[in-house]
This record gives sequence, structure tokens and C-alpha cells, in this order.
Amino acid sequence: MRIATWNVNSIRTRVDRVIAFLERGDVDVLAMQETKCKDEQFPMARFEEAGYEVAHHGLNQWNGVAIASRVGLEDVQIGFEDMPGFGDPIAAEARAIAATCDGVRMWSLYVPNGREIGHPHYEYKLDWLAALRADGEKWLTENPEAQIALTGDWNIAPRDEDVWDPAFFEGKTHVTQPERDAFQAMIDTGYADVVRPHTNEPRTYTYWDYTQLRFPKKQGMRIDFALCSPALAGRVQGAVIDRDERKGKGASDHAPVIVQLD
Repeated sequence: MRIATWNVNSIRTRVDRVIAFLERGDVDVLAMQETKCKDEQFPMARFEEAGYEVAHHGLNQWNGVAIASRVGLEDVQIGFEDMPGFGDPIAAEARAIAATCDGVRMWSLYVPNGREIGHPHYEYKLDWLAALRADGEKWLTENPEAQIALTGDWNIAPRDEDVWDPAFFEGKTHVTQPERDAFQAMIDTGYADVVRPHTNEPRTYTYWDYTQLRFPKKQGMRIDFALCSPALAGRVQGAVIDRDERKGKGASDHAPVIVQLD
């Protein structure tokens, strides 16, 4: 079984690339982020033609998360318990969706960006991550054998090696200690980063900004992850970051991350 996560940066713009990726990569389940459309705008028919069921949560032209599966799609859940919203008045955002796919509880997560240190969105990001950790811990407590994949765009670079130049990011979000502590809290809870052990070469990234020729200059960030529960982590046979999907016309600014399960 092959699961993957990909911030597609507008599914309507990139549906052809996504379908081609699913077929070429023989992917069974794909978590998508930044679909940037309402539910009724999602190109459902294209996925159905390719043999995939889709659960999507989108409220407007921002955010948006989805799961596409050809191995079953059950018990769809929008958001997690006590997931905070943002704004005044506080509004829910389309940042989390889950479904059970052939026994794996797959989550597609689009963690808030944070914008800048001291901004209300930064505090919202930390609150959002704290709520996710609390729920994630509860799931493992209730069922230590649960097979859970927390996949998506975490908008955190947990280590200095996960950015092309740590000095460039000083005083910016994604690399601050509170954000890194929040990511580490998920690890301490029992979830494992199952991709890094298989993709530990220098300058291994999942995101490259469109500006300043960041991609050809290899100036990227590793911010897309698959964190798996102990029971699921034990099934992982390998993982890759499909850097080729960042190439060419019309590419997303993120690359897909693929995990092979036994």
C-alpha cells in the first residue's frame, strides 16, 4: 500500500498533474492540501474516472484539504476535537480531514502558516498544534494499536538542516523554537517521522518558493511530513520525496511525499 501527501496549491489548476502522479506513482491514498476551492468546485469526476473516491473539505478559495483513495474511504471526519478557528468572529477553517482507508486512519493536515512572529495567526498556529497533539495522544491512549497517519503540510522546519540557510530564516516563522517544540511534542507523544530515515541526504526539501529561482538554486525547506503511529510506523518499508513533480510548467511549489507500507 502506498500513501502520499501533497500540497497541490490549487487542485483545479493542477488536476491533470495530480491524476498523472497517482497513476505513475501507483499511489493508493493521497492526502491533499491547499485545494483552494469549495466542495462543489472540486473536480470529483476526474478522480472517479481514475478509480478514486474523494473526501474534500473546502470553504472558499483559501486552504482546503482532501483525501483520495482507491482502497476504501470510510468514517470521514472534518477537523479534530477542539480544533481552533481564526478571525473575529472566530471561524472554522478547512485545514483537517480524516478517513479510514484499508484500515489506515489517514489525516490530511494543513497547519496554519503563522504569518509572522507576534501576529495573532502565529498564536493560532501554536494553539492549533497543541489541540492536534492532545487529540493525537488520546487516540493512542484509547488504542495503542491504532494505525494513524498524520500527513500534510506542517509549515514547520523541525531542524536547521531543513532550510537552505538558517541565517535567512532568523526572526521568521517555521523555524522558531515554539513551533519546533510543537512538532517535537507530536514525536514525544509516540508518532514517528517515517520519511526522514529514508530521505536523509543533504538539502532534501519538500517546498521551494516560486520567487528568486529557489528551486533551481536548491533553496528549499522540508515542511511536509508523514507522522505515523507506532503500529503503522512498523509497516513502513520506504519513503521518497518526488522532487520531479516540482519541475516543469504549472508545478505546485511543494513536492509529493510518498510512503510505502507493507
